[in-house]
Amino acid sequence: MKKTIVVSADRGETRVAVLEAKTVKSQREVAEVYIERRGGRSLVGNIYLGKIDNVLPGMEAAFVDIGLGRNGFLHVDEILLPDGQQAPRRGRGQGRRIDELIKPKQEILVQVIKDPIKSKGARLSMNVTIAGRYLVYAPNGSGVGVSRRLADKERERLRRMVGRTYEGPGGLIVRTAAHGAKKTDFVREIAYLHRLGDVLEKRKQGVKAPSLVFQEQDLPVRVLRDVFLNEFDKAVIDDPKQFDRVTSFFQRTAPELVDGVELYEESKPLFEKWDIERAIQSTLGQRIDLPSGGYLIIDYTEALTVIDVNSGSFTGRGKGGLEETITRVNTEAASEVVRQLRLRDIGGIIVIDFIDMARGKNRDKVLGTLRSALDADKSKSYLVEISPLGLVEMTRQNITDGVREILTVKCPTCSGDGVVLSAQTVALEGLRKMREFAAEDKDSEAFLIRVNPKVAALLNHADSGLLELEKETGKQFHFEGGEALPISNFELIESGDRKSIEERALPFRPEEEVLVTIEEPHMYNADDAIARIDSYIISVTGAADWVGERRMVRIESVERAAAVASLLPDAEQPERSQPKKDDSGDGSGGSSRGGRGRGSRGGRNRSKNGRQSSGPAAATETAEGDDPPGARSEPSRNRGSASSSREGGKPSGDEGTFSGHAGEPAGESTESAGDSRRPYVDAEEQAGAVNPDHGEASPDAATPVPEPASSEADLPESEKSVNSRRFGLRRGRRRRGRGPDSNAES
Repeated sequence: MKKTIVVSADRGETRVAVLEAKTVKSQREVAEVYIERRGGRSLVGNIYLGKIDNVLPGMEAAFVDIGLGRNGFLHVDEILLPDGQQAPRRGRGQGRRIDELIKPKQEILVQVIKDPIKSKGARLSMNVTIAGRYLVYAPNGSGVGVSRRLADKERERLRRMVGRTYEGPGGLIVRTAAHGAKKTDFVREIAYLHRLGDVLEKRKQGVKAPSLVFQEQDLPVRVLRDVFLNEFDKAVIDDPKQFDRVTSFFQRTAPELVDGVELYEESKPLFEKWDIERAIQSTLGQRIDLPSGGYLIIDYTEALTVIDVNSGSFTGRGKGGLEETITRVNTEAASEVVRQLRLRDIGGIIVIDFIDMARGKNRDKVLGTLRSALDADKSKSYLVEISPLGLVEMTRQNITDGVREILTVKCPTCSGDGVVLSAQTVALEGLRKMREFAAEDKDSEAFLIRVNPKVAALLNHADSGLLELEKETGKQFHFEGGEALPISNFELIESGDRKSIEERALPFRPEEEVLVTIEEPHMYNADDAIARIDSYIISVTGAADWVGERRMVRIESVERAAAVASLLPDAEQPERSQPKKDDSGDGSGGSSRGGRGRGSRGGRNRSKNGRQSSGPAAATETAEGDDPPGARSEPSRNRGSASSSREGGKPSGDEGTFSGHAGEPAGESTESAGDSRRPYVDAEEQAGAVNPDHGEASPDAATPVPEPASSEADLPESEKSVNSRRFGLRRGRRRRGRGPDSNAES
């Protein structure tokens, strides 16, 4: 198997990928990925002069201060005696107690053998070693050891060769990467490791505990020194500094490999050229598809990692029965499981749930495939026989964080649980809270509550129980909020008299003109259509032919959860176009009719009575009207995205999309406070600009809308609609005009 090492170094991050191929010409696959970021470098291999902070005989361990945020953990089995010998292991009635071996405040030299993970500190050992390419030097050890991962014949050859070459001081361990090495390689490396040992001893004498004494090599060097001599194909590096460090290391330890190191200087990113970015992104997914049609599901828990094997769409081929189909999927999954363990660097306890197999020979075949694939993994693992239920239990050495842990953080909404409260649950709990609000504040007539639009839609439904609660308490409840709010958010924003709360809560006023996206046909009226602003619904008369388009409309009437509007004439639309009569048009329609690109939450907002929210023309027309800027005293509430562009683009997605005064841009002109305080003032974004061609609104431009025969005001209280998701709005409640004296309307 040939290995290619690809190294990409950016300003704040270094990434190394190991690509494997059975031959030089065969397809290379990403087998391992390592990532280190500035400030998050691995501590494994670092040597510290530490000070013992606490000794716990009950745990047979001590906590050592090594100068990091958390103390390191030192087990009794990792303690060396003063003569450099390993202390007898505890647990079988042998050895001395840990409090007899070390004492608090004692200074000791320790090495990190496992990075801090989650809430646990670094794992430490007093058996200090310095790693080279072929050998590991133990200054306090003695003798020569050889890696057990090598074949018996090769182990014996290397033991004799190094034993005749090395005379001390200290001990040596021959690494797995020494397979095929020669005597000259060992002589050169022994001299190099002895020089590093001398440097370590000098630094130890010149520092005060706790301090770092020796730092492990950079990530690219650590990965490259573990590659077998006969497996190394080449190394491609895109950073000159890392290139110099790697070549310098090989010149000291393996000069024959220097020619295999290449400096990448092309403009295309290195990881993209080798298709490594896609492999990194795949480590974040839960599902992995198999070539046959089966798939794996990987679930991470605090105690272990569970991998579930599923047959998926694979139903077998040829004349084989169910057992053969299952065995084939399991065999294919066994190889992919090991690949994912290496790629994601999953450690700890791992449980693999294979599909149940009836025959013992098939279980042995799958287990053999799993063991064979694990032979290529450099991390230590322990595998248990497959159970009758098809479960395989195994452990894999976990030294540092994997790719997934480095790239992600725990979800701030669900805290890593993967579930949140449903909108219905929040709505039902909200009804109980609203009852408490009404009981605690008897003086207020109405309440404004900030919730997610999905919850507001449920509460505004006729069957939600809100009408009954309002009738029982004699209070009114209004809602505001944006999609950026957590689904569980239920916050009382303001309480007071009905007029002021309703004025703040209602998103539009009659006669205002807004830019909306016509989303779907009306459920009951074939000529009408529906536009939505989060959970707020606008029923647009005569807009059935404009579904999917952005159109200017004039608000006719406003209710708690819905409004009725009519289309403006084509002359006042953002862009003159013809409605889509059917799906077989010439393609000139579509989203290109969006016009002036004033943001996904709407473009213009004009009102007959002269209310504008921004711009010189807006200020002029406001001054000429009857509602001067700042006439209302409640705080500003910009319902448009404070950071979205007035000339295109989408809102930033923060809470300021339409809820409350949070997210309002700093330095907003007080002259815009008139309409910018109302939620949903624009259809999707309060741009508040007047007609740029004329500088004023067109009060007579609205298309006449016939009055319906009935009015909701004439219906009994129990039949009035709170929710307009039924789309059955009573047209009788439209307010056709809004003069200077109509400010009290909502």
